[in-house]
Amino acid sequence: MAAVFSNLSSVPLPSQLGNSTRFFFKSCARPRLFDKRIFAVKVRASSTAFVEAKPPPEPIVVENEVSSSKSILACPICYESLTLIGNRVLSVDSAAGSTLQCNTCKKSFYGNQTHYDMTVSSGAKDYGALMPPSTEFFRFPLISFLYERGWRQSFSIWGGFPGPEKEFELMRDFLKPALDGNIVDASCGSGLFSRLFAQSGLFSLVIALDYSENMLQQCYEFIKQEETFPKENLTLVRADISRLPFVSSSVDAVHAGAALHCWPSPSTAVAEISRVLRPGGVFVAATYILDGPFSFIPFLRRQRQNIAAISGSHIFLSERELQDLCTACGLVGFTSIRNGPFVMISASKPN
Repeated sequence: MAAVFSNLSSVPLPSQLGNSTRFFFKSCARPRLFDKRIFAVKVRASSTAFVEAKPPPEPIVVENEVSSSKSILACPICYESLTLIGNRVLSVDSAAGSTLQCNTCKKSFYGNQTHYDMTVSSGAKDYGALMPPSTEFFRFPLISFLYERGWRQSFSIWGGFPGPEKEFELMRDFLKPALDGNIVDASCGSGLFSRLFAQSGLFSLVIALDYSENMLQQCYEFIKQEETFPKENLTLVRADISRLPFVSSSVDAVHAGAALHCWPSPSTAVAEISRVLRPGGVFVAATYILDGPFSFIPFLRRQRQNIAAISGSHIFLSERELQDLCTACGLVGFTSIRNGPFVMISASKPN
């Protein structure tokens, strides 16, 4: 049963609610960037790399299939692994001018100055899919600019959100099984938690994922303001939460902060998260619940489907509903923490 707390200065950690031992931050060696030289060869990297020497009749383009800890990116159409064209690695600084190519459906995805565009319509000149209002709203430049400049802080006033630092502490024990692995910060917004994950050194790779180009632009600008930011283990990706560009069973953890209620179809999104999580992988999300006196509002439960159909946002009325959502999508071990309307949930993919 969920633990309820009201004094934010003494918010209990998940480890204090059960019998699990307290976890302390541990330093994690950052991935070393290898010195790549252009040889007269064509290298296709895999778990066991091989080199085939050929006389170069013309300048050689080195193709690297995304490998090792960064082999999780996949085509959002066929979910097959992608090949990274050029002598590059996946990071904040390498997106500009790089190309990811699917060898199965031949679809190519391109990076720009800030991020990789991994949406299905990536590269289309005229076609673009219109999303529900709750999704399109965050694509406006002004909203993206204001998100960390007052918008997110207001969640503590009306929604009971403890604040980024305290929320990070709360999710830390939930994410313990994924330490040293990779993590996807889904619907990352301007990258508030993505940057915390990267700076903590707890993960080998952090992927900041959002559908809003302007949110990713804000994240990029925040990163550029910090000279010592560890850019080598953070990648920015634009993608649809209902069509995640990751290989099945390749992600160690997925985090979604204040996002679950904004997804057009939470069940489709959580099912996708379940697909990409490895066995034992963890899903952690924060949202809000309108229970208590709100549950007595006439017809709220009946009319919220109409509200969701129009706005694309969802109203959750109980923790049991969130548990049913996770269970329906194949996740187990549901746990939650409450503070007024605020709730943080965790569930994992069965081993």
